[in-house]
Amino acid sequence: MNKNTLTINAFSMQDVTIGPKYHLTNNSLEIPDHPLFSIDDRLKSVTVKLVDPKNCHFKINTIMDVIPISTKVLGNIGYGMSNTLTGVSVILTGADETGVQLHEFGSSNGYLDEKIKFDTDGTPSSDDVVILIDVILKSDFEFNRETCEMVFNTADQFLQPIRESLKILNGREAAESFDYEDIKHPGKPKVAIVKEVAGQGAMYDNMVFAKEPGGIEKGISIIDMDNMPILLSANEYRDGAIHALV
Repeated sequence: MNKNTLTINAFSMQDVTIGPKYHLTNNSLEIPDHPLFSIDDRLKSVTVKLVDPKNCHFKINTIMDVIPISTKVLGNIGYGMSNTLTGVSVILTGADETGVQLHEFGSSNGYLDEKIKFDTDGTPSSDDVVILIDVILKSDFEFNRETCEMVFNTADQFLQPIRESLKILNGREAAESFDYEDIKHPGKPKVAIVKEVAGQGAMYDNMVFAKEPGGIEKGISIIDMDNMPILLSANEYRDGAIHALV
């Protein structure tokens, strides 16, 4: 396998629905409205609903994450083949059962259309269907790093069955396919982009090199690395090597 090439196959979701189980085709997605696994004892509930960004003037809990749905088919993060879904994005929100928001330095709870700007880098398109995952903790929870990681892991676990189905879709049926080559240019200037990320604790953390692009499982915490610098290739960055938990 050529480790200098990354292929990303994009499958455009034309129909996203709620149903009794997970079901994915090359242009449609069905998901349940709750996790089909046992949730952590610290959680009171996890609810899932579909949102139209053009009709989202309703109250939400604080936004904890915006997550793309992608998976590795061949190779590791940064090379090989990845499949991704377009036309659908995920927003994770959270609070406890008394209304205490899961945030540190400022909450984004309120009306969804006032708390997020669609159609920008890192946010859903206004043409996407948004999967809104709302996590409610029991009132006696302790707000710390472990609790926050548990919430992120819960969302990651909910999305994994979609990724497993996405792995086996035929890349030839993708709506778009992109090849990115890591090409050397001898004699040309060497360019490095420095990106400063948070590594302070609780949800001010970044996971790198998870099992899945933009995932959580098997990722390495920046905090656990003592905030040491990491050198990434352009394709590793492009393939979702960094998952910001801020």
